[in-house]
Amino acid sequence: MSAIVLNDENFAEVIKSWVVLVDFWAEWCGPCQVMLPVLEDFAKEFEWKVVVWKVNVDESPDLASAHRVRSIPNLLVFKDWKMVENLVWVHQKSQLKEICEKYL
Repeated sequence: MSAIVLNDENFAEVIKSWVVLVDFWAEWCGPCQVMLPVLEDFAKEFEWKVVVWKVNVDESPDLASAHRVRSIPNLLVFKDWKMVENLVWVHQKSQLKEICEKYL
């Protein structure tokens, strides 16, 4: 993993440029398992630009409910801590890239 050196000049710029992609998933969900390698590859390519977090809906049902997750996989994209995209079902890496690049 490469590291970004933060300093007085770039700190706000780097933090502001981050996009967060949250994957709501479950172990038993076949389509979620299909998304796993796609998300891992996407996270490596967009390291330090897009943060990928995972939420297991079986372990965190209240969090899923709070975000109105009804079907999984459900990917929520946040910019400046506001949800800007809600992606349900399986997506290709190119689709994730196109969507997230709008917010970088």
